[in-house]
This record gives sequence, C-alpha cells and structure tokens, in this order.
Amino acid sequence: MIESVSKKNLSEVLPLIRAYQEFYKVTNISDDKNFEFLSQFGEHSPSGCQFLFRKDSDVVGFATVYFSHATTITSKVAVLNDLYTLPTHRRTGIARMLIERCREFAAESGAFRLQWVTAPANEQAQKLYDSLDTNKSTWHFYTYNT
Repeated sequence: MIESVSKKNLSEVLPLIRAYQEFYKVTNISDDKNFEFLSQFGEHSPSGCQFLFRKDSDVVGFATVYFSHATTITSKVAVLNDLYTLPTHRRTGIARMLIERCREFAAESGAFRLQWVTAPANEQAQKLYDSLDTNKSTWHFYTYNT
C-alpha cells in the first residue's frame, strides 16, 4: 500500500533512506538532517512529495519527487529523485507501483513530465526503467559542487 510521507510517518522511512544513501556511498549520513530536510515535502507542498510502500505494517520502499522547471519545454517538471526498495522485496512490482504513483502525482500537480537519472552500474533498476513506456535520454549528467 502506498502512502504519502508526512512528519507523522517519516521516522518509519528513515532506515530505508539511510540504506539508500549507503547504497550510493554517501558519507556523513545523519538521520536528523534527513528528517529535517525531508519534512519539507508532502502532498500539498510546492516542493514535492515523498511516498512510502507498506507491506503489512512494514515500510519496504520509498520514492521522492521534487519539482523543477525546464526552459526548453517551458514547463514544470517532476524529478523522481529517489527510489528504493529493500533488497528482500525487489522484483515484486513495488518499485513499478511507486513510479506510477509518482507519475500520477506529477500529473496531478501540473508537471509536464516525470524524469530521473540512475547510476550506470545500477543495471537492475535500468531493467525496470527500460520495461516502462519511457524515453531514455542520451544527455550526460554533470554536477558541480558549490
């Protein structure tokens, strides 16, 4: 079952956020900073929303959508910034359901498209993304620390 994350249930998602950050080799992980940062998102937030997937009573996956804008299409875009499912629950359709919920949320919020990037080595995720009715970009992703 998919739920919106709010301050009421955010603490249940924090262990998965930590595991996600560990997967991407983030250093200096802080549950307090994660809680503070992710508290700004919600179904009615102009910044975006986070969703969790609950199996029975356990949180086993989450996804985070942020909003941005693209001058090339002069539209609001939704960025699927995070998608994570516990390894024991992968290949069960949870990630696909979370992506679809994020797509619905993006459309409900007036975004022209939902977009995301993934690490080239994350082949398991790419298999899922390639199975969706998506367009794979040929653009290169750059970061510049400030």
